Amino acid sequence: MIQWKNIKLILMRELRDQLRDRRTLFMVAILPLLLYPAMGIGMVQMTVMFSEQPRNVVLLGAKDLPQHPQLLEGDRFVSNWFMNPADADKLRVITDAQVAENDLSDIDSEEREKLLEQAHELEVDLKLHQQLLDTWDQLQVRLSQIQTKLDQHQKEPTEGDTQSEEKQQLVQEQKKLGTEKIELAEQITQSNARLSKQFAESQIQVLILFPPNLSKELELVSQKLARHEPIDFDPAVSLRPLVLENTADEKSRLAFTRVQEALDAWENAILRDRLSRARLPENLPNPINPDVIDLAQDDQLAANLWSKLFPALLIIMAATGAFYPAIDLGAGEKERGTMETLLISPARRTEIVLGKFLTVMIFSVSTALLNLASMGFTGKHMVNVAGSGALSKIGDLSFPSASALFWIVILLIPLSALFSALCLSLATFARSSKEGQYYLTPLLMVTLGLTVFCLSPAVEINAFYSMMPIVGVALLLKGMLLSAVNAGALYVYAIPVLVSSIGYSLLALWWAIDQFQREDVLFREAERFELGLWLKHLMRTKDALPSFAEAGFCFVIIMLLQFAVMNTMRDAILTAPESMRAVRSMQLLMIQQLAIIATPALIMGIMLTTSVRKTFRLFFPSWGFWGVGLLLPFMLHPLSLELSASLQWFFPKLPPGAAAIIKEMSDPNQSLWFILLAFAIAPGICEEIAFRGFMLSGFGRRGRVWLAVILSSVTFGVMHQIPQQVFNATLMGLALGLVAVHSRSLFPGIAFHMIYNSLSVFRERIPEKWEPTHGLQYFVSMQPEGLRYSWPLLVLCAVVAFLLLRWTILQSRPAVDPNSSSTDSLTSPTFNRRLTDTK
Repeated sequence: MIQWKNIKLILMRELRDQLRDRRTLFMVAILPLLLYPAMGIGMVQMTVMFSEQPRNVVLLGAKDLPQHPQLLEGDRFVSNWFMNPADADKLRVITDAQVAENDLSDIDSEEREKLLEQAHELEVDLKLHQQLLDTWDQLQVRLSQIQTKLDQHQKEPTEGDTQSEEKQQLVQEQKKLGTEKIELAEQITQSNARLSKQFAESQIQVLILFPPNLSKELELVSQKLARHEPIDFDPAVSLRPLVLENTADEKSRLAFTRVQEALDAWENAILRDRLSRARLPENLPNPINPDVIDLAQDDQLAANLWSKLFPALLIIMAATGAFYPAIDLGAGEKERGTMETLLISPARRTEIVLGKFLTVMIFSVSTALLNLASMGFTGKHMVNVAGSGALSKIGDLSFPSASALFWIVILLIPLSALFSALCLSLATFARSSKEGQYYLTPLLMVTLGLTVFCLSPAVEINAFYSMMPIVGVALLLKGMLLSAVNAGALYVYAIPVLVSSIGYSLLALWWAIDQFQREDVLFREAERFELGLWLKHLMRTKDALPSFAEAGFCFVIIMLLQFAVMNTMRDAILTAPESMRAVRSMQLLMIQQLAIIATPALIMGIMLTTSVRKTFRLFFPSWGFWGVGLLLPFMLHPLSLELSASLQWFFPKLPPGAAAIIKEMSDPNQSLWFILLAFAIAPGICEEIAFRGFMLSGFGRRGRVWLAVILSSVTFGVMHQIPQQVFNATLMGLALGLVAVHSRSLFPGIAFHMIYNSLSVFRERIPEKWEPTHGLQYFVSMQPEGLRYSWPLLVLCAVVAFLLLRWTILQSRPAVDPNSSSTDSLTSPTFNRRLTDTK
């Protein structure tokens, strides 16, 4: 029975200690009250002192520009071409028409000549590059013509030697042009690289090349239009200027944006002048010119801003507020030597953890609320100070409604509980405060990544996101702050967000309590790590079973390998001929199973353990377990299929790649045995070796069989990556883990896995027009999405599956010997005799 009195005493003790710590008090209370006002004042001062340096725009062919409308005014674009006329001063235009006596005021003659010289060099190389591109286009056209003629020869029967000779000539020409195309592609690549390097090394941000006689040809087109005469050339080709920019350079990209704005406005002015001279309406090019009315109110603009800032700050500050107190209460206790004194107190370890957890949670909540309040008041004050300045465009920054503020506090509690429990667990596991910071920093990085994901306007809360940690809270709060009108529709997600968040918090708190129960975690000392000594120790002191850390490391290796070959496999499929893509994808799937999933587990099992047979459970099971492995997939497949179908509204749509794989399974043109080999046999063997072999043995090393089964099933599901498959594979992993643990053999699980995947293959190959008869219509039916199962069959399958799993669990009482150096497998007295017999 938990004594809440002890928890209160520990809580008050830890709070007093933390409040005496000036660093903690500064981070939690004083820093938020000083940080945002200081940032606001600093931003105002930086805005006042900031002056953007003008960017260099070199313009060649300026003498051919029309005088009306005028594009340039001295060394600047005409300010009328910008929405903000001040932007004209942020571009410095150097042209080849400027004379020495009218040199620019802010650039000397030597620098101007250097920029013009670089521009002329770029112009020469650009013309050569354009010639290469023109030759490429001509080659493409000729090759297309040859291919069309060859296709005609292929369709028409050969008549006489003339047609045969013509076909041979076309083939030879095609080969010759193909060789030239390869050489030309290399020349274009080299030319493009040379141009890019030359432009990057210059001091030019944007280069504009106007064609010769531009003014005359523009006037000619305008006169023809005024007289309603036909135009016998394409002005879009002959009058097209070239603009060079570098999007990888921020200065060049910013300058190009402003240059583009000026050129577009100037071009529209030319068009309006041309239409006026032709006595045509100026809005002729825009027959439908809608009027746009912005209905945004000040409170809506403020809500839009708060919806981006408050969720992000709430998450980051809740994590940061738990960071330092958790390190001090966990690893700090070890460094100060006060952990032993605390453990001999009358309070139980669970009560100690709860007291520390509540302390960290109070600091996490306080940090988040103080930061939100300080940022809100500072932002509102800065907008009022700005008056009619740029900040006034975001509205009056009125605070969110009382209901939104209420939900901020409500959602903050489980969020802070999650971060507090996680931080306390990691800090307890750490040997020192320095090591604790190393463990907690990745947690902050993951939190930051999820926060950035939630800030995207395209990401909105749905049923799937509402069950995800951190993401559900952020998206729900963002939706409530963004739209007070539609906030009522979001309340339907409040319950799943709160329930899932509380559930994750309880799991993290259980982990913290579990860490505190282990002596090897509480009393291990800091040690220096040397890779060479660690490898020697690893190879010399082998155990029969892998350790928990080795099993986790194997999973990390598999995920990293999958990530590393993802693009390579995709490119290999896309580059294959369309008729061979299905075969190529199945070949790569088998290679993935062998090389990425099975091989790491096998190598680690051979190198790090003394008994490969026990690690991978390579024992022959009883015939009863063989029956379970053969019959159970037939019972679980209909249940899992209907469960997945009923949850389609919950999960996002399948990505195109997964949909293509399912389509390949149903392709009647593909060999059935090849599909079974790729989708059933190879995964059944390779995935069981990795997850129910090496990883399940490692996770179960400490004696917690149920935890080992859950972890192996979760890693098995995560490996599939697609949410629908993650959910389904995790559930199937639980059944496979139970069978593997209680049968103490890998073979029933392999049979189960093969049969289960084979049933999916056969289901996809059933014809759409097939109609069940002879009583089958009472159990199955054909729907547009494929074969579906009726409730009588589902009830029967559920009962049989329950009985099979119950029989499996009752057959033996699995145990893991914690003494890994002497006894190294999941054993019971009966199983020890079986091992003796097998030896």
